[in-house]
Amino acid sequence: MSENSINSPDTLMEAVTYFADRDVALDFAARMRWPDGEQVCPRCGVVDEHYFLKTRRIWKCRACKKQFSIKVGTIFEDSPISLSKWLPAMWMLVNCRNGISSYELARAIGVTQKTAWFMLHRIREAMKTDSFDKMDGEVEVDEAYIGGKAKNMHIAKRKRVISGTGGHDKTAVMGLLERPRGAPHSLVRTHVLPETTARTMQAVVRANVEEGAALYSDQHRSYMGLDSDFVHAVVDHASKYVDGRVHTNGLENFWSLVKRAIHGTYVSIEPFHVFRYVDEQAFRFNNRKASDLRRFEAALRNVLGRRLTYHELTGAAMCET
Repeated sequence: MSENSINSPDTLMEAVTYFADRDVALDFAARMRWPDGEQVCPRCGVVDEHYFLKTRRIWKCRACKKQFSIKVGTIFEDSPISLSKWLPAMWMLVNCRNGISSYELARAIGVTQKTAWFMLHRIREAMKTDSFDKMDGEVEVDEAYIGGKAKNMHIAKRKRVISGTGGHDKTAVMGLLERPRGAPHSLVRTHVLPETTARTMQAVVRANVEEGAALYSDQHRSYMGLDSDFVHAVVDHASKYVDGRVHTNGLENFWSLVKRAIHGTYVSIEPFHVFRYVDEQAFRFNNRKASDLRRFEAALRNVLGRRLTYHELTGAAMCET
């Protein structure tokens, strides 16, 4: 343990041992949810007017007479899985650079693959980064196409899902990267695109980048027309990849991390879930300078108000295999 993280784990091995004690896991989660030490009833909103039922590890509110657990209103709600398994699972996902497959997690914590798959998607929900602040300074913009490789598909599936070349049958994702501007490193945001038209892509840029910022992109036709709002410079990848400050190498690095995780760890994902896997990688990328513990705590603080049910998760797509 490090001196500045007394009684907190620093490595995966320490995390598994530390959270194996259910009381310790509960206390740690409670400190993340209520950092000031004042518990808030999720039923009626009354602060610090309840008592703890130690035998059941839940609270009972004196105001509304309702019982509640640490899981209510979080990604853990209605899950029979204990925090002693949930927290190590979260530690693994937020700190494994290329992610972790549901099969690997199932073996590691002793649950079924289906349960592990559901757990991972709920954790990804907490890793989703929401920000209303616009990017400024120097901003790179680029798009990537996510999907399975035709050469790796069974011939029957290839005939069913592949109808064109290039990115025709893949999911388009736009990335925006703000170069260091007072922050210790660059930050990235991603948006899954329903289409790659100029209207759609330029709307995403304008919604996320301050007017007047320096904007760098490749020669994609959909970026043409942004000059009126931004200092827009283009690099022609047919002849070179860097022209002084004008390049998209930061985003190219991010896309390589995304595709390495998808092709190497997850192998095949449904288009309906692409945004979750990209959010996962964006969280790790934006917190890459933090320690494993700090990255874990950042994700754990985001579990509140982000409940994801199995019906919501599987309602529009088949499960990942």
